[in-house]
Amino acid sequence: MTNYMTHDVRREDAEGGVILLRSAHSLPEPVARSSDWLHRWAEERPQGVFLAERSGTGWREETYGEALEHVRAIAAGLVSRGMGPDTPLLVISGNSVTHGLLSLASQYVGVPIVPVAEQYALIPGAQAQLRYIADLIDPAMVYAEDGEVFASALAMEALSGRLHLVARNAGQGMMTVDDLMRDGADISEAAASVGPDTVAKILMTSGSTSHPKGVITTQRMMCVNQAQYQRALPFLTERPPRLVDWLPWNHVFGGSSNFNQMLACGGALYIDAGKPAPALIGKSFENNMLMNGTIAYNVPVGFAQLRDEMRRNEALKQNFFADLDMLFYAGASLAPDVWNDLQEMALEVRDEAPLITTSWGLTETAPACLFQHFPADRPGILGVPLAGVEVKLVPETDDRYEVRVRGPNIFPGYFRDPERTRDAFDEDGFFCTGDAMTFVDPSDMNRGLRFDGRISEDFKLASGIWVRATAMRLDLLVALAPLAQDVIVTGEARDEVGLMIVPTPALAKGLEESSGAFDVGAVADDLCTRVAAFNGDKGSSGRIARIMILSEPPSMAEGEITAKGNLNFRKILNRRAPLLERLYAPADPCVIRVDELSVQNNA
Repeated sequence: MTNYMTHDVRREDAEGGVILLRSAHSLPEPVARSSDWLHRWAEERPQGVFLAERSGTGWREETYGEALEHVRAIAAGLVSRGMGPDTPLLVISGNSVTHGLLSLASQYVGVPIVPVAEQYALIPGAQAQLRYIADLIDPAMVYAEDGEVFASALAMEALSGRLHLVARNAGQGMMTVDDLMRDGADISEAAASVGPDTVAKILMTSGSTSHPKGVITTQRMMCVNQAQYQRALPFLTERPPRLVDWLPWNHVFGGSSNFNQMLACGGALYIDAGKPAPALIGKSFENNMLMNGTIAYNVPVGFAQLRDEMRRNEALKQNFFADLDMLFYAGASLAPDVWNDLQEMALEVRDEAPLITTSWGLTETAPACLFQHFPADRPGILGVPLAGVEVKLVPETDDRYEVRVRGPNIFPGYFRDPERTRDAFDEDGFFCTGDAMTFVDPSDMNRGLRFDGRISEDFKLASGIWVRATAMRLDLLVALAPLAQDVIVTGEARDEVGLMIVPTPALAKGLEESSGAFDVGAVADDLCTRVAAFNGDKGSSGRIARIMILSEPPSMAEGEITAKGNLNFRKILNRRAPLLERLYAPADPCVIRVDELSVQNNA
């Protein structure tokens, strides 16, 4: 049987309807720095695999003993080049063994590392974000995996005058990591100076509402969060975990949570170069056939695609579930049918289904603050406070609360931005997250909390009635699966709620494009039926009245997609303002009027 820690939530009621929640469980003493984990496992499991990436038909594996040796050599090269706490290292390429070693080497001697989405470097139109980040961070060194692939970005004026470090295919003026490792120096003083308050990394927010912010991430934040995980999930320490993972390291979940979870527990991280995209998902299936995990992290669409493939591929199903302790979905709620199918598939392979769960947190919280660390009966439950976290719930309505958090895993501030740092915390030192939640069961705190939208994304209709756009979007993605890749809820200062659909390739196929939108005639009945069922007897703020299917996919170059792969709703609506006007025009062949068509269909 998998070992879970039971929930034990303490509630305190304060003035103004404020509710304070915390775990009754104590927080174990965390290590002081990430290098403590590396030293431990290099001593206890020197031949154990730590990092691996595909090489030919198999894997290139880096053991803990090798990793410590290479990390110290890279760290010595960094020190010899004058790198330190005031000279950040910018990483513009994606996950790799060398990237992982470089990150740990930087942390070993107190050099802040700044990983950013590789799309910023590879998509010319998105390089403006890279320029902004370079101006903010002012890095002394820039790392790219391949000097040829990233030559255009490295040649940018914003990155000139920095040392350019690459793993391979070095061009003029570039240094390779192998060269750096030969540039030895005494690192004892630099390593000894690293402690809990040392800046380990600066993580850039997605920039969905403004320019990206640099989130200062300390050693304490990362080390505390792993101690919280281990307290909540005892099975993490009962055997070394194994993870086959694609989640990008420029994001807090892939780079801080998943990477450090393997390192903290002596586990193995097999880097999956695939992802839930049409051109790459096959690579993920192949990698999960070559190596299975004891833990699986993915976004809901990734698990849905995996479910569909396992229906056809019995060998993949058997391999995927054989050793699985936990299946974790992030980014949105898992659709109920996917939840149920994965549970049933697991029980076809083994006697006990894995823990199917999720958590809640932000870049600023390292990330996890809430965790559903005990089996739930449905998806969408975010869980209860982790040990050491205080949650303040400030009432928005009778049953909806703004979430604020305080604890040792919360960030100290934004890089070079004292004004935003000041505004991020309330008078009691709680970080104001901007997220809203409701109780699963108001009479039982141990049932946990459910997400109820981003307060900043809610809007009012012309009638003054609030629309909870984020929560509505999540429900609509379930109602419209598998037709909608994503949706944009509209209606601010208008009479009705509308919907712009980003279609999946299956939905878009065969539709006729018309100036930025599809003629919806071929699919109007199906969409109308689905949305009418979603509307049910909801009031005006919960009913979709108009639908448009976008024919032009969201563009990262135009800022419509963030580095995390999320939609920048404000940018989309501003850039496509003419389409928004068409959505609310009296008549347009690209717009479904839900109530009118529903009446016709029922006549």
